[in-house]
Amino acid sequence: MRQPQSRKLLQLQALSLLLFIIALHSRLHGCSGQGEAADGSASTAAAPMEEKEKRALYAAIEGFVGKGWNGSALYPDPCGWSPIQGVSCDLFNGLWYPTVMSIGPVLDNSLQCSADAKFSPQLFDLKRLKTLSFYSCFPATNPTPIPATSWDKLAGSLETLEFRTNPGLTGPIPASLGRLSSLQSLVFVENNLTGAVPAELGSLVRLRRLVLSGNGLSGQIPASLGGLKGLLKMDLSNNLLQGSLPPELAGLGSLTLLDLRNNSFTGGLPSFLQGMASLQDLLLSNNPLGGSLGQLGWERLRGLATLDLSNLGLVGAIPESMAALTRLRFLALDHNRLTGDVPARLAELPNIGALYLNGNNLTGTLQFSPAFYQRMGRRFASWDNPGLCYSNAAVDAAHAPPGVTVCKVAGGVGDGRKPEASSSLMATSSASNLINGFCFFLWMVATSLL
Repeated sequence: MRQPQSRKLLQLQALSLLLFIIALHSRLHGCSGQGEAADGSASTAAAPMEEKEKRALYAAIEGFVGKGWNGSALYPDPCGWSPIQGVSCDLFNGLWYPTVMSIGPVLDNSLQCSADAKFSPQLFDLKRLKTLSFYSCFPATNPTPIPATSWDKLAGSLETLEFRTNPGLTGPIPASLGRLSSLQSLVFVENNLTGAVPAELGSLVRLRRLVLSGNGLSGQIPASLGGLKGLLKMDLSNNLLQGSLPPELAGLGSLTLLDLRNNSFTGGLPSFLQGMASLQDLLLSNNPLGGSLGQLGWERLRGLATLDLSNLGLVGAIPESMAALTRLRFLALDHNRLTGDVPARLAELPNIGALYLNGNNLTGTLQFSPAFYQRMGRRFASWDNPGLCYSNAAVDAAHAPPGVTVCKVAGGVGDGRKPEASSSLMATSSASNLINGFCFFLWMVATSLL
């Protein structure tokens, strides 16, 4: 006898759900190194979990998500058949241990913090924890400092520590984080942390990524950070940092990204920058640095792809040596006090996709070709340079640089063309400059994930 269609549908749904659970279980136990124990021994699907470790896991999570969360009932086997979203485990000596804990609204079923989330002491009893991350966990209504002690308990295991978008995360960065000797990635983005950058962070010799952007950190960059020889990315942007850049940073020979935008640094462009041959992205805009571009030998930084030096108070001429930056895709020199001619060789940069020279005191005739203006479009800006002009004999009006007058000839005057209203938005800040052009939008998205 044929079964009713509704009953068939229910059976198919139940079967699909069962297959999904089986596949999820297999994936969780395969992708996180659970097919083989961390010590190299063969794993078993029935491997137990230390009861003390399980209690610590439940208590740590409960502190963040609230006391109404009953972990032992909801997830009796958190490293086995009842995994917790955001928690991953590995085998060590035949036992399961949590190695990853991620709290925050990343997925629909992710662990989310309660309005009164807090750090539980049991968090530091998770002796094999490698990754600890919090996203949008502490709102401004729940001011919470980072614990000042107990981090040494995780010194041998923790490799990644991240706090992203937590306006309620207040107070200083604890100096005790300098004891996390295994740490490779320290990311504190868009929180409300204040105080100085601890000199103790210079002890994190395995660190590859240091991102402290979007906080209220003040004071100077500690010279001790120059000891992070293996550091690849340093982002201290959007803080209240000040003073000169310490010469000890010359020790960061492996650095590929240096982002210090939107602070109050002074002292000019430091000479040690030209020794950072691995640099690909150098972002210093919106700091009262002062000085001149001629202080550096730009030909020694041939790996640069992004160079943002807008609104630094720079004076003097644009050096010809900048034309040696053949990998450069983005160059922002706008809103400085630069003078002199614009080197025609800048148009010969083979990969340049955006060039901003607006808001300076540049003079003379632009020597770029019509093809250059046509290719760059609104990603080339040279307005607000009163002494700058272009030759209408070489460039037709359709492709002329907006906001730049035609060079005067005997008996003639410039046409005084102004940029369109939307152009002024492009020149307001380096941040808006980076948005122009789809490629640079993608680049900024990738950098924000540092």
